[in-house]
Amino acid sequence: MSSPAELHALQRDFADCIRQPQRQDLPPGVDPRRMQVYRDLFYNNVEGLLSNNFPVIRSLYDTADWHGLITEFLRDHRAQTPLFPEIGRELMRWLEQRAEDGRDDPPFLLELAHYEWAELALSLDEQEISATPHQSGGDVIAGIPVVSPLAWVLGYNFPVQRIRRDYQPSAPPAEPTWLLLVRGRDDQVSFLEINGLTAALIERLRGNSEQSGGAVLAALLQEIAPASADTLYDAGCGILRNLQQREAILGIR
Repeated sequence: MSSPAELHALQRDFADCIRQPQRQDLPPGVDPRRMQVYRDLFYNNVEGLLSNNFPVIRSLYDTADWHGLITEFLRDHRAQTPLFPEIGRELMRWLEQRAEDGRDDPPFLLELAHYEWAELALSLDEQEISATPHQSGGDVIAGIPVVSPLAWVLGYNFPVQRIRRDYQPSAPPAEPTWLLLVRGRDDQVSFLEINGLTAALIERLRGNSEQSGGAVLAALLQEIAPASADTLYDAGCGILRNLQQREAILGIR
């Protein structure tokens, strides 16, 4: 009988061989053909999962370059979870490390990965709208708005929603990109491009429990654009109603 330490060492060696398809020195007694079965199953499952989770990133790479990227990920990254839905988050951790190491990835790659990951993450979020006390259909200007826990404000340096094979910016534009990601009562996930004012308003409302939507809006406008606050107020009220229509605001307290 092998000792636990010997068995552990064998398991680690076996796993390393699976993660490194070019490695020739297999553990003793392991048939190369059998090892190839494990390698193919492992690689094809993870590569297929990442291709489906990150379709835009996949489209940016030629087949050989994409497989090279995934092979490096499987070889070099040590995942912190065995859960398949979390593989996308693990890829982001690896891309973040590559950025810190100065690897020659596109400058927008990490943000694009987060943008693509967010849709799956929100669709799997275990929070439910029904668990948030609110009165739907109320007046979000006069009443105290309730922001959905399934409404995420995402801010990026790059316009990630526009990136494709024929649009790959080498530097971020002067203005950041703000996106609102919402999972509605029908559990469908939708994206909406918003401006900085809307992003700030949502976050201000999320922490508000006493003031009406109109009061929160007026205070925010006085802070960021005091000279135009009165002019912008009506437009801001329209934003509040639109957020309610899109179920980013569920209703009022």
